Formats: sequence, structure tokens, C-alpha cells
Amino acid sequence: MKTSDFDYYLPEELIAQDPLEDRTSSRLLKLGRQTGDIEHTIFKNVKKYLKKGDVLVINDTKVIPARLYGQREGSGGKIEVLLLKRLSDNSWETLVRPGRKAHIGQNIVFGNGLLKGCVKDIIDEGNRIIQFSYDGIFEEILDKLGQMPLPPYITHELKDKNRYQTVYAKYDGSAAAPTAGLHFTNNLMEEIETMGVKIARVTLHVGLGTFRPVKAENIAEHHMHTEFYRVSKEAADIINTARDNGGRVVCVGTTSVRTVESSSDNDGHVKAGEGDTDIFIYPGYTFKAVDGLITNFHLPKSTLLMLVSAFAGKENVLKAYTEAVNERYRFFSFGDAMIII
Repeated sequence: MKTSDFDYYLPEELIAQDPLEDRTSSRLLKLGRQTGDIEHTIFKNVKKYLKKGDVLVINDTKVIPARLYGQREGSGGKIEVLLLKRLSDNSWETLVRPGRKAHIGQNIVFGNGLLKGCVKDIIDEGNRIIQFSYDGIFEEILDKLGQMPLPPYITHELKDKNRYQTVYAKYDGSAAAPTAGLHFTNNLMEEIETMGVKIARVTLHVGLGTFRPVKAENIAEHHMHTEFYRVSKEAADIINTARDNGGRVVCVGTTSVRTVESSSDNDGHVKAGEGDTDIFIYPGYTFKAVDGLITNFHLPKSTLLMLVSAFAGKENVLKAYTEAVNERYRFFSFGDAMIII
């Protein structure tokens, strides 16, 4: 299967640059997973597609202000560091620009010395392992110096950085938001629970995979970087009980799908635990536990679009995307949503 099979036409003006004031007022396209039928509504009506006994799986990761701007010690040259994955208390896997200037042993200074880093290793795809040194608490320093790592198609800074955070974000660690969750408010979550829908909270820290385009024409040759995930016993029990009782497992976002599928056995029962996953889901994949998906509209030729196509069929998904373009839906992180069920 070719990467070019997942291309589609998207006018640039449909790329949403700002979130809507009311999170639940985004448009919602409902796509029938088996039938391919399409309905149009708004997100606050997502409840009509859920029912008592279902379980909604959400990713409670929290985006950190992971983009740092510093200077190379000695030359004073500017350098940008994106934190991707914490390896220990003080060491991170990072994406550095310009990478050619970040050789092993290079020291980098941030915030006039409030934070310092040293390049310790160069690994896959040119990523750098940086060991940081500082006085105080790293998270507090990061809050002072770091910026939210908005995707490159967002052309300006956010006025309110909390709008690139889900209302249920809890555990620090992501370099990008699980954007399907941006449409939910606390009130909407309460209304869904009142219906008898259980909420299962899992964690997957979104890393480099969100930023990397698929360069291989044969998609099977694409290499996914690992991302940390955690499924608590409580979450696993909620999901398994719902499945055993005939309820549906509806995941909010592709990250929740990858977490559930990574932790499921062949019978679709989810096991509690944590670890790293590099699962790459594309057409031909057999889903073990997921019955429904709430997701945003994704970039052409991306691994996220491939996952959605695996779930609902490439023809159905690309047809829905064409209709979304024709109906002037808003695309990508701050855009509209779809539910596949």
C-alpha cells in the first residue's frame, strides 16, 4: 500500500488557526463504520451516538511547554530544542534545530543560564539526547522558559495556552495534544456519564510520531518512534466489563486507540500495565478491542489518516473527507471532528 493512496485535496484556508470559543460548538461528521453513511451535526450532540453501557476511553496526558529556545555556548548561535521523551529525571530525547550545530558535547544555555543542557548522544533520525542541569524544579523552569509546541501549520502563538490542553489533562509528558479531546468540556463529560456511559482514563504521551511525515512510498517501510503509555487496573476493568456486557469501546482520539490496541490480547481484553509502544495501524490491521472512534480531520498522507482508514475503510474515510472539504469543515488540531461508529 502506498503513502500516496492517502492523499487528498485540502484548501489552505480550511486549516483552523484558532480554537472556537465554545469547545463543544465544533461541527461533527458522523461516519458509519460499516455503511459509510454520513450525518452532519455539532459536537455537543455527540451524546446521541453513545448509549448506556458504552465506555468512552480518553487520553489524560498533559502537553508540556516543550519548545525551548537557547544559545550554543561559545558561539552564541541560536538553537531550538523540542522535548520529545523523558528518559530520566534530567535526560530527554529531543529534536534540535539546526541539528548540524548540536554535536556531542555541545553545551546549550537557556534563559540566561536558568537552564543548561549538554548533548550526550545522537540517535535515530538525528534526534539528540540532552542532559539538563538547573537549580530548582525542572517543571517550574520549563513553565517559565518553554513554549507550547504548536504544529507547524499553526502560524501564530495561542492567546490562552490552556486551549491546547484537554479539560481532563493530568499527567505531564506530551509534545502535542491529543486533539480529539479538545472538543470536550467538563459539563459534556458529566452529561455523558449521567447517560450511563463509563469513562476510562488511559495515558499515552504524544511524541515524535505526530511531527514526522511518512517519507517511504511503501507505508510498511515507515518506522514509528516509541511513545510511553499506561493503562491502570481501574481503566482496564472498566473497558473489559463494558465489553463483557455487550457495551462498545469508543476511543477519543487515535492515541487512545493505539493505547487500547497496544494493551489488548487477541480476545480484545485489555491488560493493565505500562511501557513503550510503536504500534503502526494501517489498512489490513485487525482491531481487537475498539468499536468506535472520535477523531479530528488529519493531514494528508499521515499515519493518523492511515489509522482512521484502517478502522473505517479507506474509501469510506476519503469520501467523508471529500464531503468535509465541500462542506467547509475546519481541519487539523483546532478544527472540527468526526465520530466513526
